[in-house]
Amino acid sequence: MLQSSRPSRAVPHLSRMVAGSAVVLASLGVWTAATAAAVGSSAPHAAVSPSIEQRARTVDGFVIEHLPGGIGKPSDFEYEWEDVIFHSRVWETGPDPDGAFKVDLTAKTLRGEKLTDLEALKTFLVEYEEKDAATWELRPVKIGPYDGLAAADEVFYFVSPGLAAEVSLDRDRFTEDDLISTAIGFHPEA
Repeated sequence: MLQSSRPSRAVPHLSRMVAGSAVVLASLGVWTAATAAAVGSSAPHAAVSPSIEQRARTVDGFVIEHLPGGIGKPSDFEYEWEDVIFHSRVWETGPDPDGAFKVDLTAKTLRGEKLTDLEALKTFLVEYEEKDAATWELRPVKIGPYDGLAAADEVFYFVSPGLAAEVSLDRDRFTEDDLISTAIGFHPEA
């Protein structure tokens, strides 16, 4: 397990696919028809795992049903801080003329025993995000069936003991409606 105080900027290794190969890309869960035949499938149309595009719409067992238009390319990260494991997908645009990238949107899950309720989640995030609890302006929100708290550019919500989620976005480019709609569409798979 990768341990870090913040996610690294390293781009995850991407597997290469070769058209027509009989290689199982286990890390992506993709099977070709030739692979199904090679393992003895006699069905005329062998069942296949979800496509890369379908799998890209999930993060750590959460579906992503809504994304605002105009976001950049995604990268996935896994990291741990204070016994809480994060799985995140970050969309960035760039590079700009100076070579810099800008984060458009982040969707992440948080898993850890200390996440017992919304107040415990807030306490954890105050420390993790280095916020001043007395001045951090949060308002209660309902994200689908989940209780959450929202600030100007982020919303976090308690899903169940040990599980929470957070969505943040660039408020210079996107609206509060984009934030809430994206968060409502980021939930555990049924």
